Amino acid sequence: MNKRLLVKKIIERLTSELAVYYRAAQFSRAEATHEQNKAESKYDTRGLEASYLARGQSKQAAELEAAIETYREFEVRAFAAGEGIHKGAVVELEQDREMNTYFIGPCAGGTEVVQDKREVLVITLQSPLGEQLKGKKAGDRVRLPGHKTDYRIVTVT
Repeated sequence: MNKRLLVKKIIERLTSELAVYYRAAQFSRAEATHEQNKAESKYDTRGLEASYLARGQSKQAAELEAAIETYREFEVRAFAAGEGIHKGAVVELEQDREMNTYFIGPCAGGTEVVQDKREVLVITLQSPLGEQLKGKKAGDRVRLPGHKTDYRIVTVT
């Protein structure tokens, strides 16, 4: 799997999410300051709620901007046979004959992209699965808390 292309797709996905948050934050800011949302009584909180929403969306946008910058600076490399899993690895796991592909990223866990007709989910080493995978190698097995079956690590690239 071409990791440079994968990182490019992750950046594109995060950039499109950022555009959505920018529009939402602008709408919420306009809503918060609109004259129709001035409080008519102490119980009228429409404007206040819209301002809280705008602040949250702006914060999320800032986090996405930081993630995009992190991925732009992220150096990808191939992993040698037998090398343990850490940031930058593409990992294929098999569970009950179902294959799943993960990219161990520096941030933006939960982002999904499609490459080579496969869905790739970004996880971080801080996630429950990432913690279990850290340092493991192809052929090893991991079990997540609360799961009854093991995941088998098929490839680490």
